[in-house]
Amino acid sequence: MSSEILIIDDNVDIRNILNDLIKDAGYKTRVAANYNQALKEIDKNLPDVAIIDVKLDKGDNDGIELLNHIKTKNKDIPVIMISGHANIEMAIKSLKSGAFEFIQKPFDQERLLNFINRAVENINLKNKNKELENKLFHSFDLVGKSSNIEKIKDQISKCSSSESRIFINGPTGSGKELISRKIHKLSKRKKGPFVILNGALLDVKKYEQELFGEEKDNGSISYGSLEKASGGTLLIDEVSEIPLETQSKILRVLIDQKFKRINGDHDINVDVRIICSTSKDIKNEIKAGNFREDLFHRLNVFQIDIEPLANRVEDIPLLIEYFSKKISDIYNLKEFFIDTNNQYLINYQWPGNVRELRNLIERIGILSPGNSEKISNIIKESLKTYDDTNFKVENTLSVPLKEARENFEKEYLTTQLKKFGGNISKTAKFVGMERSALHRKLKGLGVKDLN
Repeated sequence: MSSEILIIDDNVDIRNILNDLIKDAGYKTRVAANYNQALKEIDKNLPDVAIIDVKLDKGDNDGIELLNHIKTKNKDIPVIMISGHANIEMAIKSLKSGAFEFIQKPFDQERLLNFINRAVENINLKNKNKELENKLFHSFDLVGKSSNIEKIKDQISKCSSSESRIFINGPTGSGKELISRKIHKLSKRKKGPFVILNGALLDVKKYEQELFGEEKDNGSISYGSLEKASGGTLLIDEVSEIPLETQSKILRVLIDQKFKRINGDHDINVDVRIICSTSKDIKNEIKAGNFREDLFHRLNVFQIDIEPLANRVEDIPLLIEYFSKKISDIYNLKEFFIDTNNQYLINYQWPGNVRELRNLIERIGILSPGNSEKISNIIKESLKTYDDTNFKVENTLSVPLKEARENFEKEYLTTQLKKFGGNISKTAKFVGMERSALHRKLKGLGVKDLN
């Protein structure tokens, strides 16, 4: 499918020259003869590349206003600015506003075509990278057999069919966004957009602009997340980071189901399902006065809690097998095998949770080690913070045989219990002991029930 170039110029001869030149190069074209036509074409459908005359019919720099308008919609779209009244100041202003290139009239057709080809390559590359990222993330499933994951799967199934607001609690990297996407995909809004607003990454001064959008003096509109998500789902990630002043305005939106853009005069009706997530203890944030309790109760209609990976060790082998195959398929890599009984993997605390585990497996896959020893070395090097004092087998030469045996048995059985989520029956079957004998052994070794 050929790329589409939008040509914006008030000179009919220039428009025709550009149109013929670009079509002959194999691209599709659309044209606009003035500012208002251009605005309609941009809002109707964003092009792959835009060529804009700096000066049209509304003012000296109305072309740059159109450039800014495109960038508020999609900052990745390359825009080539052209001008018959060019000067250094104008060129610098265009480039600072995000122009891909600046060229002066009369222009060399071969040079302009070279700019267009590079712009198309640029946007195609960015789109391919986005597709790969989306494929990598969106194709992942919620994997695990722990009671926590089984409960969440059931919650997703139940709440997806409703329009209720959802509040997801869980540490960083545990899968809050994945849960949100699963809910959206199973909901009646699945054909609508899924928009993420990350409260932790925004400049404090830009929260309201990002949420509500803005009407600028030049007549252009910067759309906020609430409008971008219209008909779909808005995930407010790390909602606890949003300032109190903005929280009060969000509360008003939830009550009135409408809002005004910054500098806007008319109401915009809200048609969006809101999911919020946080890695902080939201009740502590409320007690500390950092989060409004009334807003929390509005957002927390349906609550989902995901535990740290270290608390659901029985999920680790399944996740390793799943990610190994998935990453091999996505990146077209040679299949690789990771020993799921590796003590570093089982005993590591995983501060980065599932994301950290996935990144480790991705690293192993890309490095394509040829044998288990290389994989083991990558794991050991990657999990540097692993505390060897938790696994004393290597330090048993300095103690009597009875103590060394007890140390080994204690660590071995603790690890197996973690693998099976504290299930005594499954652990006993795996280690080859009677259930009652395992109970006695654990009691004798001082191993507490993991449940």
